[in-house]
Amino acid sequence: MEPVARTAVIGIGNEFRRDDGVGWAVVASLQGRAARRPLPPGAVLAQSDGDPGRLIGLWEGTALAVVVDACFPPSAQPGRTHRWSGHPDGSFRSAGPARHSTHGLGLVEAVRLGDILERGPLRLVVYAVEGADRSLGEGLTPAVARAVPGLVRRIEADIRGHCATPVRGPRDE
Repeated sequence: MEPVARTAVIGIGNEFRRDDGVGWAVVASLQGRAARRPLPPGAVLAQSDGDPGRLIGLWEGTALAVVVDACFPPSAQPGRTHRWSGHPDGSFRSAGPARHSTHGLGLVEAVRLGDILERGPLRLVVYAVEGADRSLGEGLTPAVARAVPGLVRRIEADIRGHCATPVRGPRDE
């Protein structure tokens, strides 16, 4: 099996729902930085509304997919960022019935569907940024906006670190 080399960074959200647009803002910032400091070859930056079918299409055939989305837990600390790269068994667990996402079907369902269809990435990293405001309107709240530059640096480090590591396919393990 040929090793997969492509990397995708996918910002999920809605730029017209305030902090729900953080995923899109991160991708836009990465695009601006990439113009000055190119990302490794094969890195794709994309914005998505979170539809599972579109997500699967974006991360299919990737060695690394990095997904950025907002979350709105009951006791949010706006701008706090969480990073997941899966459980030891390689799976993601649903947050349960009290969802904190603004999307109908969540990322966990997209990951599970991608796995069932054998169209998931070899490695998935998820960043969730706690938001304060998901009302109609443009622009991130100040606390969430302050989190974007640090998150962009972390994602760049994830991409560069992954590209420095030899990629192995599932059959190479």
